[in-house]
Amino acid sequence: MFAAERRQLILEMVRANGAVSLRELARVVQTSEVTVRRDVRALEAEGLLDRRHGGAVLPGGFTRESGFPQKSHLATAEKTAIADLAAGLVEEGEAIVVGAGTTTQELARRLARVPGLTVVTNSLLVAQALAHANRVEVVMTGGTLRGSNYALVGSGAEQSLQGLRVSKAFLSGSGLTAERGLSTSNMLSASVDRALVQAASEVVVLADHTKLGTDTMFQTVPTDLVTRLVTDEPPAHDDRAATELQALADQGVQIAVAGASGNPGGDQVPARQQHQQRRDVSLPGPRRGVPGNGLRSASVLGEPPAGAERGRVADMRRR
Repeated sequence: MFAAERRQLILEMVRANGAVSLRELARVVQTSEVTVRRDVRALEAEGLLDRRHGGAVLPGGFTRESGFPQKSHLATAEKTAIADLAAGLVEEGEAIVVGAGTTTQELARRLARVPGLTVVTNSLLVAQALAHANRVEVVMTGGTLRGSNYALVGSGAEQSLQGLRVSKAFLSGSGLTAERGLSTSNMLSASVDRALVQAASEVVVLADHTKLGTDTMFQTVPTDLVTRLVTDEPPAHDDRAATELQALADQGVQIAVAGASGNPGGDQVPARQQHQQRRDVSLPGPRRGVPGNGLRSASVLGEPPAGAERGRVADMRRR
């Protein structure tokens, strides 16, 4: 493929998806990431796109939201690894909220095996993934269906979450920065995500490396409310993603790095080592000063089970 053809295809992918990783671009155009990076740099010089941490986005500083069909084909290996690691944070008999997104959908598929779990969600995709899990209770919010991501939004969704209390909220989004926290490109989605956060004692953000350093229009979770970030291993050349991870850790966010190659072990060793390791650490209580870590909503379930949170959780605090 000639350079002009490659660049046209790259441009079409970015326009269709809003944001695409270099890894994905290299796979589609069947060339190396080094070559793709050179093409992206040339397209940026023409003002046709912007380079971001490990990828390319639409020009103008703020990415638009992609629809579900586009998102479902992006960073699939990374999302799988993130979901595998995040599922280890959920206890039997726990009550949690899970927001909309393709990564949270992957998480829901793994939660189907957790007995006694109650999942509150505004996502039809999350509910569908858990529909046949006999030992999992699914509680859906009200609201208006937003077809682009199969999520319930609006005042009905937000009102149904009032008075709810669960142990953890699992959320995704369009971008994550240490300065501004988690953000999304849609106002209605952002408003519901904020209501989900208010219901939880801990907030766990699921975001692959392409979202690190990306800022979008509507803030959903400020950095000081993010308890933990579960992400994948950034490419070796992506120094800016590593810098963003360091900045998040400096603000007290626990970092869990999953191996996109299929090993979901948390990374507590140099990021580019081939064999990642797991490390036992104790999990913190809620950072928002909400009493009763591990509380469930009395309207959803009864009293929470005693005991500490699950061991063998892979976390990395970069200080």
